[in-house]
Amino acid sequence: TMKTNKYIFIGLFSLFAFTMLFACRTKGETIAKIQIRDANGDPVSAAQVVLYGQSTTSQASVFFDTTSSNAVGEAIFNFDDEYQLGQAGVAVLNIDVQKGTASGSGIIKIEPEAISEETVFVQ
Repeated sequence: TMKTNKYIFIGLFSLFAFTMLFACRTKGETIAKIQIRDANGDPVSAAQVVLYGQSTTSQASVFFDTTSSNAVGEAIFNFDDEYQLGQAGVAVLNIDVQKGTASGSGIIKIEPEAISEETVFVQ
C-alpha cells in the first residue's frame, strides 16, 4: 500500500542521513596551548616560543614553528594542517622559550583533535 511505502521510504532516508552524518564527520581542531610563567607563577607576555621536533607520523618530517605569548601568557599553535583524520598521535615536541635574558624549556605531546596544554617557566 501507499502508506507502507511511505514509511519504508522515510525509514531508508533516515538510515541514509544518519550514516552520512557519521561517515562524513569533520575533524576537530588539534591545538597546542603553552602557558608561559615566571618564577612567581605570573603570566609572561611577548615571550618568543619555539616548538620543534620530529613527527611521529613520518620520519622525514621535522616540525618547526614559532609564535609569541599573548597578554595572558599563552602561546597557541594550530596543528590542523599537520593532522589527517584518523591519524594516530601527531608528535612529541620540544618547547624553547625566550624573554629577554630569561629562558625556559619543556616538552609537549600533541594529541589529535584535542587541546594539548603545557606550562613552561622562564627564569
